[in-house]
Amino acid sequence: MVEARQLDPLVLGRRLRHYRNEAGFTLDQLGRQVGKPAPYLSLLENGKKEPRVTLMMDLASALEVDVSDLLEPTPPSRRDSLEIALIRSQESSLFESLDLPGVKPNAKMSTETLTHIVGLHDALRDKSGLASAGSEDVRRANGAVHAFLADNDGYLENVEATARKALAASGYAGEGPFSSRNLLDLVADSGFDLTPIDDMPLFARSIIDTEHRRIYIAQRNELRTRQARKAVLQTLAGSLLEHETDPDLDTFLRQRMETAYFAGAVLVPEEAVVDRLRTSREQHDIAVEDVKELYYVSYEMAAWRTVNLLTRHLGIDCHLLVSDQMGTIVKGYANDGLPVDRDEYGGLETQRLCRRWGAMATFGSVDRFVTHHQYTDTSGGTFFCTTHVEAGRDPFYATTLGVRFANARWFRGRDTENRETSGCPDPTCCRNPSADVAAKWENKVIVTARSQARILGLLAPDPYPELDMPEVLAVVERHSEDH
Repeated sequence: MVEARQLDPLVLGRRLRHYRNEAGFTLDQLGRQVGKPAPYLSLLENGKKEPRVTLMMDLASALEVDVSDLLEPTPPSRRDSLEIALIRSQESSLFESLDLPGVKPNAKMSTETLTHIVGLHDALRDKSGLASAGSEDVRRANGAVHAFLADNDGYLENVEATARKALAASGYAGEGPFSSRNLLDLVADSGFDLTPIDDMPLFARSIIDTEHRRIYIAQRNELRTRQARKAVLQTLAGSLLEHETDPDLDTFLRQRMETAYFAGAVLVPEEAVVDRLRTSREQHDIAVEDVKELYYVSYEMAAWRTVNLLTRHLGIDCHLLVSDQMGTIVKGYANDGLPVDRDEYGGLETQRLCRRWGAMATFGSVDRFVTHHQYTDTSGGTFFCTTHVEAGRDPFYATTLGVRFANARWFRGRDTENRETSGCPDPTCCRNPSADVAAKWENKVIVTARSQARILGLLAPDPYPELDMPEVLAVVERHSEDH
């Protein structure tokens, strides 16, 4: 028996209407047969209500069809498919952004007109979607995500609420690491089976087989426990957060951020970690390392969760930068006025850090895997930061959490004597060689750059990883036969 909560209410409603019309019943007549008022059945047929299984059985009996006929996941006709497509299109964030009135499909609208309108919606979605996005589109959408996160002080209330429900469903006891048992219970509660496989495509984090309700992930020897937990939670996030399945670019990047946030909110639960952070503040000993060890997560995830909660619960504005060995920012967030370069849309990614910042000092140290604390004087004030490079990651990234000088007193490492002065974005700070050195070596030095990766990036038709669907479907086909 298919559970009602797994069904598309719109499809179910259209199938119910189809079989009611075939049986020659009005809503009132069918309602008397099953003991429900006509307005309630109208809500069912319009996808506004989801019936209980017992009612589905009564409806099937009254209409003299099998319950499976009502529960088929496909619309009963092309006309119904078009009407559902139009309704779905008008529920998308892309349509909402147009600020246009909705069009309700009705019997007076010809199939030709309906086909035309749905086709326009599809063309608009494709034009605004991932496949057609260029680098400027991505920068603009990424800047919007930065603004959204900063406007909320790094805290997403709706995602935290969904994570709390997931924790309750998993049987999590309220402290310590989120276990593999908790993860399996959460997956089961969501209606899926978790299936490790040894032939996961390299480009895929996970694969969902909605037909058999399975989530495929790589075997543990291919994916470490911490990575596996995160991968599964990010996979579940789309369903639990009710993400659009075919989003425009802006929505795609926001959803991507929300799935990562959700995984962190489950693995490092808000209620428990906030109590720890408050105690640490009272002791002037806030440290990302403690969060990392308590919840068995990566340093980067522990840093993100600390940042998510610092402003909302402790009133501490902060910043977080993840950067590579060249000083290029890979991920970032700031609500403390950090004076770092941003692109024209406000994004931090791809910007270069000043050589005087703690992340660059960490990579330049012989003890690069030892947590580095530093004060940096800038044109925007003095900032304290803690930087850590995790061993075993490929490539190496530095994760930096920082605050303004006034808030340094709450953090471990505040007594450091490491101090630098940054003059960036003035190019004389660290971007350009000094005049005398430049003059001395003018026309005497040739550098051969590693350019292949950059050239491939410029040649790529779009900024998204290519998904080899034949390989994905071959994997699903192989494993569907194993059960």
